[in-house]
Amino acid sequence: MRRLAATMLAPALTLAILVASAPAADRTSATPTQAPLATRLDRTLNEFARAHPAFPGVAVSVRAPGLAWSGASGVANRTTHETLTPQAPFRIASVTKTFTAAAILRLVEDGKLALDDPIATHLSSSTVRLLRRGGYDVGAIRIRNLLQHTSGLFDYAATPAYETSVVSHPRHRWSRTEQLRFAMTHGKPLFPAGSNFRYSDTNYILLGEILERRTGLGLASALRTLVGFKRLGLTHTYLETLEPAPARVGQRAHQYLGTTDATGFDPSFDLYGGGGLVSTVDDLARFYRALLEGDVYRKSATLRTMLGKPYSRRPSDLGMGIFSDSIGHERCWHHDGFWGTSVLHCPRGAVTIAITVNQATDFDAAVQVLEAKILRMIPHP
Repeated sequence: MRRLAATMLAPALTLAILVASAPAADRTSATPTQAPLATRLDRTLNEFARAHPAFPGVAVSVRAPGLAWSGASGVANRTTHETLTPQAPFRIASVTKTFTAAAILRLVEDGKLALDDPIATHLSSSTVRLLRRGGYDVGAIRIRNLLQHTSGLFDYAATPAYETSVVSHPRHRWSRTEQLRFAMTHGKPLFPAGSNFRYSDTNYILLGEILERRTGLGLASALRTLVGFKRLGLTHTYLETLEPAPARVGQRAHQYLGTTDATGFDPSFDLYGGGGLVSTVDDLARFYRALLEGDVYRKSATLRTMLGKPYSRRPSDLGMGIFSDSIGHERCWHHDGFWGTSVLHCPRGAVTIAITVNQATDFDAAVQVLEAKILRMIPHP
């Protein structure tokens, strides 16, 4: 079920593509024992950039036993031709959902939430009223349904009207309530809770509200505290406009919708739990590696709950904020983000790959091929 959710990660805004040249790779240093593999990774990165001139740039971080490599090729800004570096921060869009799910599950393992709690018990009365007016049985929708995209909630972000509004009013400051109202007025309940799967950003803005209400913190502080940004060394990751950027974090790389530079779009159109984080490829690789190796949760059972049962087709066995994928003979875990971002961890070889191409248009298939090529290069046990 390769990237089933990726086709619905955010509005599919189709715009023309501007071809840009790709300068030589900018890379971090490698130790002598890493040099042969690092050289091949450099070459692969540059070959990818040359083969995909529609992407302004590409940044990659690879972590494996004995290997910590990062590289970049291309530009961070098509207008100024500023070189893209692996340290460049960027909007990670729906990869934020893995962080949000991890934070919710931290509350579950601490006994402050239960996966089978009806969402009505943890949402504001105004949110509950909106959902009921939209035709939803808030007593039947559970927290696990939001996490697994099995709630039946209509996705506000996938409507043509929302796409048009975002592009036409890029500086508009959206609120969570406004987005939820959009979902209620532009679509109907999709199916009874728990009976099917449909990717929906609406699920995760509700989880964002639950995090705020259950912790008494703002969403940025809740994510930072529960996930453990400081402990994990996520020094370049932050929730844009809802908290200050960390010290010494550079200017964001520009991100594009075809020819349109969307860097100045107000981040609120994708901010409240389903998206919103800014990060780097190194931080994303570090987070996914820590998560899948059991360093985020206190209990190993929590990670097993998050991953679900990847060989089952039952909606109740789906993962939470993360998707499974077979690449060759490997079972890997991943999430993609609208702006050309992908993070992948394959436990068998302990390989983690984070990629961004800072282009929302037609990135997924190309990134899949790059991931598979990198995986084949890494020695496996």
